[in-house]
Amino acid sequence: MTSVADRWVENRAPTGWHKVDLRELWAYRELIVFLAIRDVKVRYKQAVLGMAWAVLQPLAGALVFTLVFDRIAKLPSDGIPYPVFAFVGVMVWSYFTASVQTAMSSLVGNVGLVTKVYFPRMAAPIAAMGPGLLDMGISLLILAVLMAVYGVTPGIALLALPLCIVVLVALTFGVGLILATLNVRYRDVKGVSSLLLQLWLFASPVAYASSVIRDRWAALYALNPMAGLIDAFRWSLLGTPAPKPSALIGLVILVLILVAGLAVFAREERRFADII
Repeated sequence: MTSVADRWVENRAPTGWHKVDLRELWAYRELIVFLAIRDVKVRYKQAVLGMAWAVLQPLAGALVFTLVFDRIAKLPSDGIPYPVFAFVGVMVWSYFTASVQTAMSSLVGNVGLVTKVYFPRMAAPIAAMGPGLLDMGISLLILAVLMAVYGVTPGIALLALPLCIVVLVALTFGVGLILATLNVRYRDVKGVSSLLLQLWLFASPVAYASSVIRDRWAALYALNPMAGLIDAFRWSLLGTPAPKPSALIGLVILVLILVAGLAVFAREERRFADII
């Protein structure tokens, strides 16, 4: 006869550094999908224009950049019509910023779930990566129309687009994990991150080509993972010059950000329910 002690299993929170349990995350895949769908519904439920915002936001951003950086500043665009050139940059940046901010708030915004129900906490920021992909899919359709209007034809590099999207999601996820962890402890992280993202925008080739960065600034610019990533999207979609070898430096930084995000989140995960 089996004793009560033999049947007892203690579900103790992990201590110290521990690995990400991919099998557990897969087991909670339905929760991840539910959270992602809920975020989409919340985003557009009471919006007057609904899903039209996914179209208007990148178009409005591209229009503003066209007026300021093309008509006034006359910045080069690698031989591509500037509205199309700017639209790709805005599309990539919009996914990055929106998903980072959603991931940052994913734990604080689910206080009842985090404090009362067990689930792998990483499921929340993972779900935050999903809604932006829907917006990007819509933006890609609009981009196809703009490319047809301006006579821009993609080349064989278009096959690299899925890889570019995967790398973008990886960078976004790494930054989102770090900010989500900090946001649990410090509520002013939201304001600080908004300022940093604005500065990061102007340090990235969203509205201008990377070719304008030369001499001593080029080495420092290569440390920005978004620089090579946006160049890769334009190369894949528009046929602009391929990212420079220095973009590999940004890729290394990207990997470090992702590893740091996973490590910090795993380290602090057991304390979220206590301090949130």
